[in-house]
Amino acid sequence: MSELEDAHEHLGSLISEMANAGKIDVESYAVDVAHIYAHLNRAWNTRNATGEVTDKEWEDGRLYPKDLEPLA
Repeated sequence: MSELEDAHEHLGSLISEMANAGKIDVESYAVDVAHIYAHLNRAWNTRNATGEVTDKEWEDGRLYPKDLEPLA
């Protein structure tokens, strides 16, 4: 749940920044989207974890899910 909350917070900040500024430089946008993606990725990959996530689960959580097809 905390990963989803963090993704939500960072996405909200990005949306606000873009709405207020009217634009964002591509480098900042790439960093922000990658950060949000990392939270969502870990949320998916650790969805079955009970209790604290181990260091191994944290590292494995960074990998693209093998059980999720990208939608185009």
